[in-house]
Amino acid sequence: MSERLLEDVFIKRSQQKKKTSPLNYKERLFILTKEKISYYDYDPEKMKKKGLKGSVDVEKIKGVENVLPEENAPADRMFPFQIIYDEGPLYVFAKNDEVRRQWIHKLKQVVRFNNDLIQKYHPCFWADGIWLCCQQEVKQALGCRVLETPNGGFTNKGSRRKSRKPLPPTPQEEKSSRPLPPQPPPREEGPSAGMTVIAEYEYTPMTEQDLQLRKGEEYTILEMVDTNWWRAADKYGNEGYIPSNYVVEAGNGLERFDWYCKNMNRSQAENLLRTENKDGGFLVRDSSKAGKYTVSLFTKGGGDAPGSCRHYNICTTAQGQYYLAERHNFSSIPDLITYHQHNSAGMVCRLKYIVSNRRCAPSTAGLGYGVWEIDPRHLTFIKELGNGQFGVVKYGKWQGQHDVAIKMIKEGSMSEDDFIEEAKVMMKLRHENLVQLYGVCTKQRPIYIVTEFLSNGCLLTYLREDLNHPSPVLLLEMCKDVSEGMAYLESQQYIHRDLAARNCLVDSNGTVKVTDFGLSRYVLDDEYTSSAGSKFPVRWSPPEVLLYCKFSSKSDIWAFGVLMWEVYTLGRMPYERLNNTEIVEKVSSGLRLYRPQLANERIYSIMTTCWSDKPEERPTFQELAVTVQDLLYELQ
Repeated sequence: MSERLLEDVFIKRSQQKKKTSPLNYKERLFILTKEKISYYDYDPEKMKKKGLKGSVDVEKIKGVENVLPEENAPADRMFPFQIIYDEGPLYVFAKNDEVRRQWIHKLKQVVRFNNDLIQKYHPCFWADGIWLCCQQEVKQALGCRVLETPNGGFTNKGSRRKSRKPLPPTPQEEKSSRPLPPQPPPREEGPSAGMTVIAEYEYTPMTEQDLQLRKGEEYTILEMVDTNWWRAADKYGNEGYIPSNYVVEAGNGLERFDWYCKNMNRSQAENLLRTENKDGGFLVRDSSKAGKYTVSLFTKGGGDAPGSCRHYNICTTAQGQYYLAERHNFSSIPDLITYHQHNSAGMVCRLKYIVSNRRCAPSTAGLGYGVWEIDPRHLTFIKELGNGQFGVVKYGKWQGQHDVAIKMIKEGSMSEDDFIEEAKVMMKLRHENLVQLYGVCTKQRPIYIVTEFLSNGCLLTYLREDLNHPSPVLLLEMCKDVSEGMAYLESQQYIHRDLAARNCLVDSNGTVKVTDFGLSRYVLDDEYTSSAGSKFPVRWSPPEVLLYCKFSSKSDIWAFGVLMWEVYTLGRMPYERLNNTEIVEKVSSGLRLYRPQLANERIYSIMTTCWSDKPEERPTFQELAVTVQDLLYELQ
C-alpha cells in the first residue's frame, strides 16, 4: 500500500457532471498518496472511514489553487480550494486556512512534474452553468487569472533552460523601497446559518458588548464579524461578541474531549505531564505527521524514580480501525481511549488521569471586539522586564486581572502616526506562534503598545540561561514554532525585517512566539537603516539587504536560518569574531556560519538553504514549516 502523505476530513462539493445532477455538500475523508487522491464516506461521530466514493490520479491533476468563498458562505465553507483535472474542478472545503495551505503546498509538490500544468485558472466557482469570476458559460473555458507563480512555485528543472540575462526591473520595483502595509484580512460577511458551537474555555466579558462563555455550554453563532470575533447568543437569548478561538463547532470530533490537546508538541506534552506528576496521567495530541495522533502517557513504574513519559502513535488498519500498542481495534479514537482507561493492553500502564492544557485560555485579538485604543488608567505597572530599542517594557495588568506586557515608546524613536494606522491592521493578525497585540494607548505621550505577556521571556535569554542539555526534539520544536508563525505572516504578505532570537518570546508551556514584526519600519534612528551602524541587524541580514537595503519575505528566510543557528548554539552571537564592516564584506563574498555542534547535517542543510545567495532560490516559510515538521516526525 502506498504511503499516505496527507489525510484529513473535508467537505466536498458535488461535481454535477450532468446538468440534472443535484448540488450538495458532504463530509468526506480525503487521503493523498504519491499516486492518487482518494475520498471516502465518513462517519463523524465514530470518526470512521467507510466506503470509497471516488479518486483522482495524481498524474492527471493540472493544477491546485485557492477559490474565493461564496457570498455569505457558512463557517464550514470559508476555506475552499480546487483540484483541476480533466473532469474537474473538484471543490474541497478545508476547516481552516492553515490546513488548506498545507494541502495545496503538498499537492503542488507531488504534481510539479506533470504534463499540461495550467497557466491560468478560475478564482471563483463554476455555478449554475457559469463561471462566477468571468461569466463564461463553457465549463472547459480557459481560466481568467494568470498564476502568479506558474507550476505552483516549484521549478520543473527539465522544462526549460534558465535565461542567463536578468529581466529589467518593472516600474514598481524602481519605486521607493518602502512597501505598503498589507491589506487587512478579508471580512467574513453575513450570518453563519445558526451554527452551534461549544465553549472550550470560560470567557468573562471585557466590554459591555461581549457575551460571557461558560465552558461546555452551547452557543448559536449569529454573525461572523471577522476571523477573530463572532456575534453569538446563549441558550437564554443573551447576545454579544465572543472570541472565535474560544469555541469549537458542536460535534467537531476530538476537540470536544478534555484529553485532546490540539496544538501541543512532544516537549510541551512531557513538561505538562511531569508538572502534573500523576502515574497514568495522559493526553492525546496531534502527531507531527499531519492527520495522525499520539497518546502521551506519564508513568512512575519501570524503575525510573522521577517518572518517565511514553508516546504511543495511534495507528489505523486498512479498514479504518484505530489501535495502540496491541491490536485492540476500535471504530473511533474516543472508543479507543475509553478502553485504555480501563485496560493497559500492552501499554506501560492504563490511562488513569486526564491531563489538559485547557486551563489556560488562549489570547484574544484585542481586549474585546473593536477595542484597539486602551485607556491607560486601566493599566497597572508591576515590574520592569527590560529596556529595548523603542523604550522600557513592563509587566502589568489590564483592569487588574489580565496579564499584559506594556512597551513604553520613548519619544523620537518611532514614526508614531504611521505606526498608529498600522496597529489597526496588526491587531487582526492572530496565530498561536505570534505574540498577540492587544491594543495601543495613543492619547498621551509616551505611546504604549500593549501585548500578550509570556512568562519565560526572550528566547535568546532562555537559550543562554534556562536550557540544560536540551534534546534534539526540543530544539527543532522551537524552530518549528517560529517557522509556523512566520508562515502565517508570509501568507498575510507581512515582512518582519528583524527576525532573531531576541525578537521571539517563550510562554509557560515552552511555546515560542514571534514578536515585534514590522516595527523596524517605524524606526527613526538613522543608524538602524545604515549597514555601518551598530543597531542595524547586520548579523541576520542577507547580501541584498546589506548592499541595497532590499527587504522581502526572502530576507526574513535568511534571518530564520540565522535564528536556527542561534537555537542550535544555545544563543551564541553570529559571526562573533567579526565586526559589522567585516560581516558586510565577507557575507557578500560568500561567507556563511559554521555548522553548530548540536546540529546534524540535515539540520544544517535547512540553514544553508536559507542562506542561498539568490533570494529566489531560498524556500518559502510554508515549505520550511513542512520540512521541519517532517524531520520532527522522523526524530520522534
